[in-house]
Amino acid sequence: MRFVVIGGDAAGMSAASKAKRNDPKMEVIVLEQTSDVSYSACGMPYNIADPDRQMDDLVVRRAEVFIEKQGIDLRLGHRAERIDRPNRTVTGRTSSGESFEVTFDKLLIATGARPRVLNIPGKDLPGVLVLKSLEDGRVLKNYLQTHKVRSAIIVGAGYIGLEMAEAFHARNVAVEILDVLPELLPWMPETMAEVVRNELKDKGVNLHLAAGVRFIEQVGPRLAVNFTGGRLVVDTVLMGVGVVPNSEMAAEAGLDLGPSRAIAVDKALHTSDSDIFAAGDCADAFHVLTGERVWIPLALRANRAGWAVADNITGRAMELPGVVGTAVFKVLDLEVAHSGLSLDEAASAGFDPVDELIRSPSRAHGHPGNQTIYVHLVADRNTGKLLGGNMVGKEGVAHRIDAVAVALHAGMTVQEFFQCDMAYAPPFSPVWDPMLTAANQLLKRL
Repeated sequence: MRFVVIGGDAAGMSAASKAKRNDPKMEVIVLEQTSDVSYSACGMPYNIADPDRQMDDLVVRRAEVFIEKQGIDLRLGHRAERIDRPNRTVTGRTSSGESFEVTFDKLLIATGARPRVLNIPGKDLPGVLVLKSLEDGRVLKNYLQTHKVRSAIIVGAGYIGLEMAEAFHARNVAVEILDVLPELLPWMPETMAEVVRNELKDKGVNLHLAAGVRFIEQVGPRLAVNFTGGRLVVDTVLMGVGVVPNSEMAAEAGLDLGPSRAIAVDKALHTSDSDIFAAGDCADAFHVLTGERVWIPLALRANRAGWAVADNITGRAMELPGVVGTAVFKVLDLEVAHSGLSLDEAASAGFDPVDELIRSPSRAHGHPGNQTIYVHLVADRNTGKLLGGNMVGKEGVAHRIDAVAVALHAGMTVQEFFQCDMAYAPPFSPVWDPMLTAANQLLKRL
């Protein structure tokens, strides 16, 4: 059997590698349009923060390892452009302009996502940058090294925007963040968002909300960003307004699309064509709590989905139950985490949501180095079922959120979560862990 993969990053190379492990005799061909495969995209902001690190430090496994040690036919510089379903072929062009055609028995579309770029005048000016691929990271880091960048505007206050605020700050670049929304991190309570706002302010990062960008113009060697309520002149602009799935080729092939025009897949990662799979940031998933299709492009899902595709094409039936959208990111000295449904999302999904927000010390009383940790939990009033959680603090957040994620996957009630036997030692937690304190207070509202 010939297994063809379009896209050589997380989902694509995970699938190709595991397919070869499961069946060493299988012919596996990977078509990757760039020269990069298998790298840690999530590490780019932290790499950019350090001028002494090479961007290629983020490469997890080089192309020659896949080719020489695993026997994968990895074809770099091969851009797939069309899927012919009746004839089971993929056609495209190489980086040198030559056309190619590859036949397949099973196909995986792992084309990922691309940065969303605002369709405004000036979006293509030199110094207006994006960050999604490793090459984007190289371009951005090289720009910082070859230009006198003392100020930057980040358009978008999502994960990438806030992480890049830290990267610029670390390189002594003055940062302004513009976001079209009237609220920062609208999925968390205002009290918690205020903690994040204060952290940005304390570090000298200026935040402009309800600030839709209208156009960008060249002012000598600098860039002027004109937005709702103002105009700022800086040395560079980073567009961080999210990503969109690369699903156009799938749509042109007649495959069904789901939320945000991501490729619709079932729990075994089949598309609407049983011989074609999709995985990674180009594909949707099912939400564990609602059962509805969602598009939440995150790294773990991409790798896990790639493995599941490999198992399914080699006769090891595998279905993925879904996602709860667990995420954690760093905002300067803060850890910010989320899992499950927000209060508004729970209401929209038909639950009768109730929530509780608590402040707690991160360590036992009197233990040095104590920090404040905020925990917010959401539950369904009718069933007592836990629906989601948010956390903010300078320590103890990043891994605590995993307990909430496990509880959501297990379908726990708040009472069951409260009864969990959680670890305690003074350097790490009070006797009553902040999550247990939040659960106990939430029980009083059910």
